[in-house]
Amino acid sequence: MHTMWKGSISFGLVNIPVKLHTATEDKDIKLRTLHKECHSPVKYEKVCSVCEVELKPEDIVKAYEYTKGKYVVLEDEELENLRKENEDRAVEIIDFVKMDQIDPIYFNRSYFMSPNEGGGKAYSLLRKALEESKKVGLAKIIIRAKEQLAVIRVYENTLVMETIHFPDEVRKAADVPSVPSEDKVTEKELDTAIMLIEQLTTEFNPEKYTDDYRTALLDLIESKRTGQEVVTAKEKEPVTNVTDLMAALQASIDRTKPAAPAGKTKKETAKRKRAVPKAKKEA
Repeated sequence: MHTMWKGSISFGLVNIPVKLHTATEDKDIKLRTLHKECHSPVKYEKVCSVCEVELKPEDIVKAYEYTKGKYVVLEDEELENLRKENEDRAVEIIDFVKMDQIDPIYFNRSYFMSPNEGGGKAYSLLRKALEESKKVGLAKIIIRAKEQLAVIRVYENTLVMETIHFPDEVRKAADVPSVPSEDKVTEKELDTAIMLIEQLTTEFNPEKYTDDYRTALLDLIESKRTGQEVVTAKEKEPVTNVTDLMAALQASIDRTKPAAPAGKTKKETAKRKRAVPKAKKEA
């Protein structure tokens, strides 16, 4: 399993060297966009909106737009120094809380944690302490140049770090439009709804749920592939780099020169041309 971060987690005086591994994977089917005419992939180029020229990576800088059309430019070196300054610090668990106190809306991404060299015993200690106390740890960590609030918990005998949103990243539910302020339902309607919920209540089994759309899309792709309903991108014609002007002119002349008559050699053609004026003189 690929390691995407190395560091240490600490609580109190206990320090645990750990590695992070992405716990989930994106199963979305990636579809390419093609030119309808020749079925070649479409390129997306970075072009300046004013100069209308294509930009190279070295022509691009990062900036923060603090007001419409006004920017503060940030150098790559400044961002890198700021990132290293925060990443080099050990991640400290700042609080322990009950899991049910954190609403699921806060959760973002999951990472498996494994002990790094020499961290096995401390890893086991934290895992056991979290299981016995039925608590989770809250910590801060820098991942991919962004500070994250994180929950450390136990999942199937493995420590898992769940990054969670900061409070100001979660929009206020009160701002959602058209939400009724009062429950205008009858007792009979409520009893019927609760009865339906009870009838559909079961134990959560994740294996029961599948991505039906992805399965159908894969089946469609496979049926088209095996039925030879495929297209091939048109190959780009090679560009001849002619740097010499005379060579370019000669190549153009040769390309437009009419072919010699069938069965006639260059020598015979030249002899015929010389014979024409002589015949006129004798006449």
